[in-house]
Amino acid sequence: MTKFLVILEKSDSGYGAYVPDLPGCVATGATREQAEQLIYEAIQFHIEGLQEEGLPIPTPSSEAEVMVFA
Repeated sequence: MTKFLVILEKSDSGYGAYVPDLPGCVATGATREQAEQLIYEAIQFHIEGLQEEGLPIPTPSSEAEVMVFA
């Protein structure tokens, strides 16, 4: 099982999502749930495309940390 970091961002019109380790793999949705579902599908599609082209699937290397400031 491969795990990719997904960044979700709220905007004025909904949510955007992207995968730092898969350049160009993005999705947007009216709700967070919709953006999550669409980015999941986009990751699958992106990986399938890489495989069909005979290109390597990037090794996940991005990490995230939530930091709290007072």
